[in-house]
Amino acid sequence: MSDADTELEARLEEQDSFEPPESFVEQANVSDPNIYEEFEQSWPECWEDAADMLDWEAEYDQTFDGSNPPFFEWFTGGELNASANCLDRHLDARGDEAAIEWVGEPTEEANRTYTYEELHREVNEFAAALREMGVGEDDVVTMYMPMIPELPIAMLACARIGAPHSVVFAGFSADALATRMNAADSEYLVTADGYYRRGDPLDHLAKANEGLDGVEHDTETVVVERLPEDDAFGHDLREDQRRWVDTVHAHEGAAVEPVDRDAEDMLFLMYTSGTTGEPKGVKHTTGGYLSWAAWTSHAVLDIKPEDTYFCSADIGWITGHSYIVYGPLALGTTTMMYEGTPDYPERDRLWEIVEEYEATQLYTAPTAIRAFMKWGSEFPDSHDLSSLRLLGTVGEPINPRAWKWYYKHIGNEECPVVDTWWQTETGGMMVTTLPGVKEMKPGSAGPALPGIDAEIVDTSGEQVEPGRAGYLTIQKPWPGMLRTLYDNDERFVNEYWREYSDIDSDDWRDWTYFPEDGAKVDEDGYITVLGRVDDVLNVSGHRLGTMEIESAIVGVEGVAEAAVVGGDHEMKGEAVYTYVITEDGYDGNEELRDAIVQGVEDAIGPIARPEQVVFTPELPKTRSGKIMRRLLEDIANGAELGDTSTLRNPDVVASIQEQVEE
Repeated sequence: MSDADTELEARLEEQDSFEPPESFVEQANVSDPNIYEEFEQSWPECWEDAADMLDWEAEYDQTFDGSNPPFFEWFTGGELNASANCLDRHLDARGDEAAIEWVGEPTEEANRTYTYEELHREVNEFAAALREMGVGEDDVVTMYMPMIPELPIAMLACARIGAPHSVVFAGFSADALATRMNAADSEYLVTADGYYRRGDPLDHLAKANEGLDGVEHDTETVVVERLPEDDAFGHDLREDQRRWVDTVHAHEGAAVEPVDRDAEDMLFLMYTSGTTGEPKGVKHTTGGYLSWAAWTSHAVLDIKPEDTYFCSADIGWITGHSYIVYGPLALGTTTMMYEGTPDYPERDRLWEIVEEYEATQLYTAPTAIRAFMKWGSEFPDSHDLSSLRLLGTVGEPINPRAWKWYYKHIGNEECPVVDTWWQTETGGMMVTTLPGVKEMKPGSAGPALPGIDAEIVDTSGEQVEPGRAGYLTIQKPWPGMLRTLYDNDERFVNEYWREYSDIDSDDWRDWTYFPEDGAKVDEDGYITVLGRVDDVLNVSGHRLGTMEIESAIVGVEGVAEAAVVGGDHEMKGEAVYTYVITEDGYDGNEELRDAIVQGVEDAIGPIARPEQVVFTPELPKTRSGKIMRRLLEDIANGAELGDTSTLRNPDVVASIQEQVEE
């Protein structure tokens, strides 16, 4: 490392806030700092700004209806179609421009570009095919698909004919598919024969068929043939299954008039995990959700029609719904989809893509950024990333060290970094900096967005003092919010509203949304999310966020990644157990262990001192990259291990367990 690099690293380490570059502010979609006060004073009419980003077939007559809390409604009386808003209205100005740039595996020949005109045509053809199959308004169509273009085509085709879709992540098990199709009473499935992962073909249809065997009603299935005919899996379609290509070709050139949908009609279902173990069917509506996805894409991600915007998430998650499909396409931009992993065929794959397509934004996960750090800066440094204008993170809090690495090595200190907090249930971003308005504080998501009333409270619902840990709550409704849980209003109330609401009140002001996240707020109103409530440890009566401890550990030289869980302790009630991956070139020895303990004590205090530090080459992660802390808790407590079938690396659990026992 040169003297200049060393000096730069030292400066970044000391700096705890960063102003957005003037060049960014000058062109930002939102740059007026008065927007926070204006939205507060004009609430709820302020959200007409979001609704005005869409085309309405019938104008809404009321912005917000809070007469039946917590079943709030937005833009009541309005009618629109999501597919038309994402496609039809852009044809005159953007018809020949790229709508989707798809980068597949394993060869360059797999890549495809869809102009708005081409995407519109394919959506119409599949919409006609769905109608011919008998799909009508409000019929739920399930999609169990990898990251291939036919997935957003199917989603937009469903939206066109008024049929809600329910996307199931392709990495989920056959049982998960069956559970979700049964819960939604879904009689239609769109899937694929397979896909590629790290150059190898995977047999997806066999898993889909296994799931269909567990569905309790008759189904019809459309199968996209992603793999070549000689894929060696020998797929023979069942009687109730048809090939995508045949289905679409039978309706070549079809034109399907978009169905006018009420603003409160369901656009899609998304099943997410719940504390009871039964997945929750989160219901999102057409008007509120689409306006929220569009407005946040515009204000936070600074998306413009001429951009080439890259979100590395999977459409099987809400991030892919809001910020690969609906938000970007509603704004008429070019959105990118990537089928592969960031380290195949080499560890510079993502940077190769950014350079080749001249991506203007990159929205990715802290888990990925920590991996990039571990691999080394030589990989991004070998590519021209100057096209990037903005960087974003999503999925979990990002620690300051990873934030600064991202800011320096990917953004060249010229791109604002938006650290976004939100959930499947919120539909889109809730807490983050507006990149053209606010300074950035590494480790803190930022203030709540304009019009969002977020408070950090204690167990009695009283606001806590700045700097103290508490519970994140949302005090006012917002357009992108979930409307209920599918076929389970009672669970909707109990899961999200009961904790801090007067549930007997008819006044919407007495209802508070609780996302079950711990957080703290500073004197400037910047919120640091500390993780799920069940990821907050209670050590000797002190509440410690696992994310806060992990951030301190990752700040120690030689540490690439860390996971913190609570373990039973006779004296403290709960003690801190840490699992650590070292950076290349560092050994997990006593010297590093002592440095980690000291780092935690220095950052948080002796109360957070780790009881045990376990070095491991890997952490148990789901296929989406989330650490399975539940299994690490079982190991810390010597308990019987739970299900490991959903892990992408199940073998690592036994290895960690052996180390702890030794």
